[in-house]
Amino acid sequence: MTEVSMTVNGKAVKGSAEGRTLLVQFLREELGLTGTHVGCDTSQCGACVVHVNGQAVKSCSMLAVEAEGAEVATIEGQAAPDGTLNTIQAAFQEHHGLQCGFCTPGMVMSAAALLKENPKPSEAEVRHYLDGNICRCTGYHNIVKAIMAASGQDVGAIAAE
Repeated sequence: MTEVSMTVNGKAVKGSAEGRTLLVQFLREELGLTGTHVGCDTSQCGACVVHVNGQAVKSCSMLAVEAEGAEVATIEGQAAPDGTLNTIQAAFQEHHGLQCGFCTPGMVMSAAALLKENPKPSEAEVRHYLDGNICRCTGYHNIVKAIMAASGQDVGAIAAE
C-alpha cells in the first residue's frame, strides 16, 4: 500500500492505495465520495468524470497514485457549502437534464469543464463535448438544454429531437 495525498474539493486528504487502485475507487472507497459513479470501468461512459488540476478526467482511467499532490474536484464539491446548487446543477434541475441520475455527476462535471473552456458553446459544441458521456435515459436533449441554459443562453430555440 502507498500513502496518497491530494486536495479534494478544497480539503487536504490522505489515504492508502495499492498501485493498481483507480482514482474512482480511491474516491469512493477510501474517501467515501460516492457521487462519482462507476458505470463501465472502460472509460467509455463518463459517469466517473472528475477534475484533476482543472482538467476533466475519467477517474476510472487514472490511478490514485497518479493524483498524488493534485487538486481534485468531484460532484460533491460543486454545490455551495450550504448545499445550494451551483448554476449547472440548478439548470439540470430546471430543464429536466436528469432522469435516473446515474450519469448526472459525470455530465455536470463535463459541463463545468466545457463552460470553463467555452463559456458560450453552440448546441453542436455541447453535443460534441458530451460525446464521451453516455446517458441511457434522457436522449441528451434536456441535458444539452440545461448546459446551454447554464451558459446564460436562450434555450427556447433548441428543437426537440
